[in-house]
Amino acid sequence: MNAEKHLEDFVAGQRIRSGEFVATAELVRSFTQAYDPQPMHLDEEAAQASMFGGLIGSGWQTLAITMRLLVDAKLLGTTPIVGVALKDVRFHKPMRPGDVLTAQAEVLGTRISRSNSGRGFLDLLVITSNQLGERLVTQNWTLSVPSNSRAT
Repeated sequence: MNAEKHLEDFVAGQRIRSGEFVATAELVRSFTQAYDPQPMHLDEEAAQASMFGGLIGSGWQTLAITMRLLVDAKLLGTTPIVGVALKDVRFHKPMRPGDVLTAQAEVLGTRISRSNSGRGFLDLLVITSNQLGERLVTQNWTLSVPSNSRAT
């Protein structure tokens, strides 16, 4: 995990799992106050009356925590995670204060770049879950990754 990874190090079906991240109430509130100050994130009474039935974290924060989890998991070893596309983001359940999040990335496929010699694309299905194993967010990532192959 402490080495640079290349496109050829990944195969379809391979899974990379993260450690855990606790979404404390303080962290949820500080994020939402700064970036998504809506009542369901900040006001207990308003949140209780909302469709969520209680305080929830921002979906944007869930996405940011997912990134942190996969960086910490050394998804690409020492190779930086460079995104090219983010598709099909789906919020299944809200993150709640106190949730323990984990992320899993499943390799969907790889392909060599035709325009950038020495690089390729890694397609991933990324799933973020809580401590109950409930899916909170699913999304498809395409990353730019160094390749040992050369485009022809």
